[in-house]
Amino acid sequence: MGQDGLRTDEIDTSRAHPARIYDYLLGGKDHFEVDRQAGEALVAAAPEVRAGLRANRSFLQRAVRHVTGTGVRQILDIGCGLPTSPDVDEIALRPAPDVRVVHVDNDPIVKAQGDALLSRSGATGIVLADLRDPLAVVGHPEVRRVIDFDEPVALLLGAVLHFITDAENPAQIVATLRDALPAGSFLVLSHATGDFADRTKAQSVYNGATATLNLRSRVEVERFFAGFDLLEPGLAQIPFWRPDGPPSAGSEVIGFYGGVGRRTG
Repeated sequence: MGQDGLRTDEIDTSRAHPARIYDYLLGGKDHFEVDRQAGEALVAAAPEVRAGLRANRSFLQRAVRHVTGTGVRQILDIGCGLPTSPDVDEIALRPAPDVRVVHVDNDPIVKAQGDALLSRSGATGIVLADLRDPLAVVGHPEVRRVIDFDEPVALLLGAVLHFITDAENPAQIVATLRDALPAGSFLVLSHATGDFADRTKAQSVYNGATATLNLRSRVEVERFFAGFDLLEPGLAQIPFWRPDGPPSAGSEVIGFYGGVGRRTG
């Protein structure tokens, strides 16, 4: 048992994990047969899922470029998942080499990969922790080593809140994280939805995984931005949030919302 409170040598290969399913669907190699099976079942249930995950990565890249462009030099990436190039570090550090980033995930494989790949300069960190305990996240020694909560922080919650059930109170989780951030900080958030197609079969794929899939409506997702001022164009389907070019065909059925909010008080 390390300071993270979790053992990196105890990896559950009997159940699919969201980070490893995503890794499989994005063409990675850090997954198991159970994750591949879940990924294929997800594609069968929601054929646009691979395009949706790529669109989510593109949204996060655009959002990170925006927030670092405003002068923010700290990023707390919770639910980071397995590295996918270009990752948050690459996007942030290209224009702003002084950016500091902490990645947080509850999958030991993500932690192990991060330990192997991340820079040892002191400007980055990787933490094994669970979003369901936000106070433990913001109080973690490694988070505190890298992030100064007296200065603006970009909080990234990319495609992670839909793995939190209503009973686990995701709004309170986000509020707790928000309250740790000073004025001038940003929330970058994306979330799966069933607003554009019936995705109950996709939800069922996760019933045997380490976390269930909890789809939410536009109104429900927008509530997570309480205490933040949403930037234009507000909460949008991710291909349509400040796109670099015309969205690809089929973007209108991608079941992800995304938005960026700024904390002003």
